[in-house]
Amino acid sequence: MSDKSKGSVAPDVPATEPSFWEADKGLASWLFTLDHKRLGVMYLVSTMIFLFVGGAAALLLRTELLTPEGDIFSATVYNKLFTVHGAVMVFLVIIPSVPGALGNFLLPLMLGAKDVAFPRLNLLSFWVYTLGAMFFLYTLFAGGLDTGWTFYTPYSSTTGTSVVSATLGAFILGFSSILTGLNFIVTVHKMRAPGLTWNRLPLFVWGIYATAVIQILATPVLAITLLLITIERTLNIGIFDPAMGGDPVLFQHFFWFYSHPAVYIMILPGFAIESELIAVHSRKHIFGYKAIALSSVAIAIISFLVWGHHMFVSGQSELAGVIFSFLTFAVAVPTAIKVFSWVATLYKGSIEFNTPMLYGLMFIFTFSIGGLTGLFLGSLATDVHLHDTYFVVAHFHYVMMGGTIIAFIGGIHHWWSKMFGVNYSEKAAKIGALLVFIGFNMTFFNQFILGQQGMPRRYYTYLPQFQQQHVLSTIGAYILGAGLLWTAIYLIHSLRRGEKATSNPWHGVSLEWHTQSPPIQHNFHGTPVVTSDPYDFPEIDRTGETDRH
Repeated sequence: MSDKSKGSVAPDVPATEPSFWEADKGLASWLFTLDHKRLGVMYLVSTMIFLFVGGAAALLLRTELLTPEGDIFSATVYNKLFTVHGAVMVFLVIIPSVPGALGNFLLPLMLGAKDVAFPRLNLLSFWVYTLGAMFFLYTLFAGGLDTGWTFYTPYSSTTGTSVVSATLGAFILGFSSILTGLNFIVTVHKMRAPGLTWNRLPLFVWGIYATAVIQILATPVLAITLLLITIERTLNIGIFDPAMGGDPVLFQHFFWFYSHPAVYIMILPGFAIESELIAVHSRKHIFGYKAIALSSVAIAIISFLVWGHHMFVSGQSELAGVIFSFLTFAVAVPTAIKVFSWVATLYKGSIEFNTPMLYGLMFIFTFSIGGLTGLFLGSLATDVHLHDTYFVVAHFHYVMMGGTIIAFIGGIHHWWSKMFGVNYSEKAAKIGALLVFIGFNMTFFNQFILGQQGMPRRYYTYLPQFQQQHVLSTIGAYILGAGLLWTAIYLIHSLRRGEKATSNPWHGVSLEWHTQSPPIQHNFHGTPVVTSDPYDFPEIDRTGETDRH
């Protein structure tokens, strides 16, 4: 960290009490822990492992696409690879990453609580997540899956690959999301410190709260849908099979009624992190606090009404298409409120271009591209041309990877010292951020051009005219992979060789910065009392010390 980012341990934070890392020893103390911080760390390690699995599959896909001919894998292997990439990244990485890892670790700290409302339920949710992940891993070794992460019928009802184990895995993972969401909602309502009113909650808490609402309301729909596929395959009941009186389009309605809200389960936590990064590292009160907070709730509500924009070409009525198109544009309004508020916060702020801020700025750039290109897909006329092309691939990755994952990496850097008590190399981190930024945009930006030119997604062979763009995407993918690998290396290296961190290196005001780094097992000595909002930043003098603690 630079000298300006170094703070001193607050006088009311004893530095001698053992941290949560040292409180209990042994593997069993971790597997059966009720400490939300340890569970957050275990979620972090788990999602990082699956990020490596999903990323490796992506690199194999991009290697195949270097040439127009299928000269490395067969079509069947290619289909299994992109299914592994999509399913692992969505169900095992993006959805659980921020709520499971950072949410578990930070939510009670930000609320001034000693733990979540239901610690045993929290442990159960991690065990359920692990069980669901094991079903996915079994699928990889039991012939794989070739349906794509959406499990579209009628193909998923008839393919000979391991649909049942994969859908059961996703079904089980849904219970983990529901339990986590329930726990977080009760924690926010009942465990806030004295003085921590709704108008004083950190925006990270607002984002996690809105995410939890969607998790509870939408996830049961997916669970039932996947269970119906399992029943159809095992009992030969024609729920989605038109030959037996079923309707395959019904599956799309069920799936997207969950999966479009699930897009916001994935991106709302990214918004939550972004608000903290922009405010803290520009040393300026967040612009439009209430607008950002309430826009998270508005997104959670409107997200349930837009699933039909995935089905403009599925034969639904023109009136339904117009309504869903209008609602798609409507859900962009609260999202735009957030983006404009972040930009206004940066205006005349005392910006320090450290690694968390670099990822915060990267998020605004990449997510804005993802959001604006979504308008083309929400418009009836242009969606007909762009549907199922690489334009959709680029848009989705700019929102999910350029949004959630970029914010997640930024959040890891922002709270790394709080979680592990050590600092990483700022120089190495900036190199990693540069590689990630260049690699990501080189991989996906030109895919908008591919889609506009008519290159269909999910094809492993293509016309020679598209090869140049595919070669650029593949080179970019390897740069992106190198950036992520470099990031993992210096973060892991800091655990052994990093300098000891202070309790508040960024001079943050929210409650998690008023504990030692890493926190003690019960978080706080006594119950903190909140007297101001979390973005009322003090002035910093030339030595880098705040004028108050």
